[in-house]
Formats: sequence, C-alpha cells, structure tokens
Amino acid sequence: MDELIKTFHIELNLLVAQVVNFSIVLFVLYRFAYKPILKTLNSRTGKIEKGLKDAGEAGRKLEEIAKKEKEVLSNAKKEAREIIKNAEEQAKNNAENIALEAKKQNEKLILTTKKQIEQEKNKMLAEVKSEIANLVVLATEKIIEEKLDRNKDMELIEKAIK
Repeated sequence: MDELIKTFHIELNLLVAQVVNFSIVLFVLYRFAYKPILKTLNSRTGKIEKGLKDAGEAGRKLEEIAKKEKEVLSNAKKEAREIIKNAEEQAKNNAENIALEAKKQNEKLILTTKKQIEQEKNKMLAEVKSEIANLVVLATEKIIEEKLDRNKDMELIEKAIK
C-alpha cells in the first residue's frame, strides 16, 4: 500500500481528511436530501397506489351502479307493462259495463214503449168499442124505426156490412 500511495502521490492525512469530508457530505446528503426525497417518493407511491385502488373501487362501483340501473330500468319496464295491461283490462271492463248498462237502458226503454203502445192500443180499442156500441145503438134505432118489411131489413144489413 505504501507503494500505491507513493506512486499516486497521495498523502495519508489528506486521504483521511477526504474520507472524513466525504463521510460528512454523505451523512448530510443522506440526512437532508436522501431521506426527504425517499419520504416524498414513498408518499407519492402510496398516493398513486391509493389512487389506483380508489380507481378500481370506483370502476367496480360504476359497474354495480350500471347493473342496478339496468335492473331498475327492467323493473320499471315490467311495471309499465303491468300498468298498461291493467289499464287495458280496466278499459275493457268499463266498455263491457257501459255496453251492459246501455243494453239494460234500451231494454227498459223498449219495455216502457211497449207498455205505452199497449196502453194506447187498449185506449183506442175502448174508444172503438164505444163507437161501435154507439153505432149499434144508432143502427138499432134506425132499424126499429124503419122496420117495415123484409126488403128493408136486407137493405139495412147490406148497408151495415159496407
């Protein structure tokens, strides 16, 4: 080693001083530069990992939300179909009820009209019978007054028939 020191003209005192200086610079750099840089890098690494983890969770949540949205839409469509089906059935039932009610009212109207017609018919028959009775009375009066002979009877019968 002595040869090496003499060959390169290195002084031992200077070498020790340089080693001490290097150690001090290394310690200062380690303490004030390397540790804060390492701490910052570790902090950033943690933040990036947390960000990636959060992004993965957000992606999963987004997929869950999309699935839930599809389910909600599917359920809403089913409910809408059921509501439409119920509305159509209700409309059909209402139409049938309205038709039945109209039929009942028509039947009532027909019965009422038939009763009125029957009453009018009976009234007219009564009037006709009254008229016929009056005519028979008048005819009888004429027959009695004009009962003179058989020819006259035949003539009166023919008049009554016409």
